[in-house]
Amino acid sequence: MAANIPTTSSAPDTPSTSASIPPNSRQFLRHVTAATAFGGGLDGFDLGIISVVILHINHDLGLTPAMEGLVGAASLLGIFIGAPLFGYLTDKFGRRKMFLVDIVAFIVIGVGQAFAMGGVSLAILRFLLGMAIGAEYSIGAPMLSEFVPARERGSKLAFLELCWRIGFLIAVLLGYALLWCGVSWKVILATSVVPALIVLGLRIGLPESPRWLLRHGREAEARAIVEEHMGPDYFAAERLGEESVDGEGYRKLFSKGHRQRTVFVCLFWTCIVTPYFAIFTYAPKVLESLNVKSQAGGTILSNTIGVVGAVAGLVAIDRIGRRRMLIGPFWIQAVVLLVVGLWTHAPSWVLVVGLAIFALVNSYSDILTAVYPSEIFDTDIRSSGVGFGSAVSRIGAFLGTYLLPIGIGTIGIKWCMVIAAALCVIGAVTGQTMAPETMNRPLTKTATGELTQA
Repeated sequence: MAANIPTTSSAPDTPSTSASIPPNSRQFLRHVTAATAFGGGLDGFDLGIISVVILHINHDLGLTPAMEGLVGAASLLGIFIGAPLFGYLTDKFGRRKMFLVDIVAFIVIGVGQAFAMGGVSLAILRFLLGMAIGAEYSIGAPMLSEFVPARERGSKLAFLELCWRIGFLIAVLLGYALLWCGVSWKVILATSVVPALIVLGLRIGLPESPRWLLRHGREAEARAIVEEHMGPDYFAAERLGEESVDGEGYRKLFSKGHRQRTVFVCLFWTCIVTPYFAIFTYAPKVLESLNVKSQAGGTILSNTIGVVGAVAGLVAIDRIGRRRMLIGPFWIQAVVLLVVGLWTHAPSWVLVVGLAIFALVNSYSDILTAVYPSEIFDTDIRSSGVGFGSAVSRIGAFLGTYLLPIGIGTIGIKWCMVIAAALCVIGAVTGQTMAPETMNRPLTKTATGELTQA
């Protein structure tokens, strides 16, 4: 395989000039960041809420283990379909249109969950909602990356993942609180509509990405948007003039110059999310299998520490570089999961702390799933690349989530944890051999293979 992605960390290739961003442009950047990041928080909320009520759904509907796994993993399967589909549509028709279509669909489907009559209908709704979440992954990070200056891009994209973690935690806390109050699981699932309405309000009126406009030969519109929202220096400082019209389309992901990038994104993303989704979608069940008495407390603690890890990652992303944030954490996760899996009769506090460390380190490096894919694909395939990587990663996440309750009942929790640890080892090797350093480099450089040492 051609070495199109340098594996040695190098000094930042900063833009030739430094854009002076006026105060009103700062306000606009905050608006774009909020409209995007809150969408990520909404995705985390929806995927978190199912982990709280899945046992109650099972009890109420009398689901078989296979149907329980399908309901829990249906949204991940939906992401597998929705992410590449909407990634392609977003690259073809624009970021702005799909940004609105996605959130409207999320609201309609979210309401529908309150009327689910059985396991099949609920699984279908969760699948459709997963398609909307997949669209969010394909649209949000590329949209934000194409507005944010290079020196702030890492932390802004990392904020998306932090909001995802916060959304997941809020869902867990709210879900347990509502269950304690006797609220039906159907209503609890439908609560995602409330934050979705807020996100819709934030997205109305946002302009199209100037980089997307440039790639489609609409330079006058792009310059007008940059002048109005980003200030007179931004266009030259961020090298937007280097964006060019390109007609290759989706097949460019698998061309000689981009194939290794596509493989890298798919591999590292899969190895990060598969253990996380499998373990924390069924956190109460996993903790019960490990003989931890307080499943709710363990779930809340682990997800709270996950938020702490995401905060640490946000602070570090533009300081220590991408490669260092990817490789080391994978090895740590592998060791922790082996300890938890092989020492199943350890005291409860040891097992809870082990899963908490896993959540901390996983969330620390998980912010790279929003950063790397948006940085290493060209503008004309950025959403498609993010969507494809997200889809492939969700194959692993779906299989892990679907098979975990079956695996616990057959091979046991011990070997489930060992398999999860093996995935982390694969992730570490992938990072060591393929991960580029993209910190502080303009998008026109990070996406074209021009990652030479400064």
